[in-house]
Amino acid sequence: MNLKKSLSLVLIVLLIDQAVKIYVKTHFQLGEYVPVFDWFKIYFVENNGMAFGTEFGGKAGKLFLTGFRLVAIGGIFYWLTNSLKKNESPWLIVAISLILAGAIGNILDSVFYGRIFSDSFRHVATLFPENGGYAPWFQGRVVDMLYFPLFNIDFPASIPLIGGKHFVFFEPVFNIADAAITIGVAILILFNKKIFGHKKDKLQYQKNIDKVMNDPDNTIA
Repeated sequence: MNLKKSLSLVLIVLLIDQAVKIYVKTHFQLGEYVPVFDWFKIYFVENNGMAFGTEFGGKAGKLFLTGFRLVAIGGIFYWLTNSLKKNESPWLIVAISLILAGAIGNILDSVFYGRIFSDSFRHVATLFPENGGYAPWFQGRVVDMLYFPLFNIDFPASIPLIGGKHFVFFEPVFNIADAAITIGVAILILFNKKIFGHKKDKLQYQKNIDKVMNDPDNTIA
């Protein structure tokens, strides 16, 4: 992996994420959904907060979260370039690239969407409306549309605490950017040994080279 390939991956994820969001925003009313399968629906919702539709502290929280994301993007990009310089595992580079793409994808909604779209309440939004957007800069809502209600359960009334309640798995609605971040984190967890074992092997190799180079009498050989 090199920087060009890594940024290409970031760009591909970003283009897919934004293309899907713009399509949904300009073809669906807020709350509208289209069943694709029994277990998958395109369901247009927006949120002011974090991933998977969670909220965070109103307008002040929104500004804080947007600012934090901007700083985080800088930190993730540094992590990526530094890992490339150190020739780290390709698994690590792919994971960081996906996390970076997801972070940028959602920050674009937060920064720009409030200015370039009209609202979506009871009608389809307009891109670049004449009267301006639905919110100031940095106050845009993140567009979500992927909904996977894989199965539903009605708990029997006899079960304590949860009896009589309806449970849906998986209930949160998310987007491509959220998925990219989740996959990136999953790679870090699932391929931990390959990622950090690769680094360990490199360090051991370098130590062995240093021992040989610092052994003028070649006693090690």
